[in-house]
Amino acid sequence: METTLTLENLFDQLGLASDEASIDAFIGAHPLPENVKLVDADFWTPQQARFLKEELIEDADWALAVDELNVRLHSNENR
Repeated sequence: METTLTLENLFDQLGLASDEASIDAFIGAHPLPENVKLVDADFWTPQQARFLKEELIEDADWALAVDELNVRLHSNENR
């Protein structure tokens, strides 16, 4: 049985609170300008940044959830 890797699962993997309100609060508190890559954001620990980068480079199972987080953090910058 294959597990769908959601944004909530990604936050769990990153060691962050993963309920919807916590995710929304995190995204609201960390808007990313368009010129800053997700993996280069200064709010990640080195381990979190490495995990995100590896998942994107390898187009691994987490890549869709990481992409979703990337879009939401960059979209939030425009609000």
